[in-house]
Parts: sequence; C-alpha cells; structure tokens
Amino acid sequence: AWAKPFFDKGKAWNFTSLKRSITFSKDGTYAWFDEILGTQMKICRGSGVLEKIGGKWKIRQYVLSTTVPNDVIDEVVKIKTPIEDALISELKKK
Repeated sequence: AWAKPFFDKGKAWNFTSLKRSITFSKDGTYAWFDEILGTQMKICRGSGVLEKIGGKWKIRQYVLSTTVPNDVIDEVVKIKTPIEDALISELKKK
C-alpha cells in the first residue's frame, strides 16, 4: 500500500535480480530468500521471508541493503559518521 502511489506515477524502483537463492520450509508454507540486485544504486542485496497464505505468497520480512566494496569503506564511513553519530545518540536516549 505504501509504495503503490509511486508505482502508479511511474516513479518507482527498477530492480533486476542478478542472482537469487530460495529455501523452502519442509511443509512448503515458508520461504527464505537472498538476492543480488542491479539497481539505480548499483548492486544491492535483498533478503526476506515469505509465508504462503490461501495459496498466495505474502512478504513477512524484507531487507534491502546497499553494498560497499571493502576498498572504499573508510571513505564511506567518513561520509556517514556525522549523520549516524547523531542518530546513534538519539537512539541511545530511548
């Protein structure tokens, strides 16, 4: 429901699965997946859990992560430190 207005306007994400691994529960009602995606952010990883309800698969959990190559991680940490230090401070207060 949250993303539908973006898709309706034609301004949604365009992710292409480059590699996907799916594991099913023994009874076939759950599936866990991990995928490498080609996106406008370059390579991302998606992972999640699906549950089959009434013959249809429903997303129970989904995680999208950007990737950072090891040889540039120090540069990325420098950029995100001021932003995330403030967030860490706020989260510790709760």
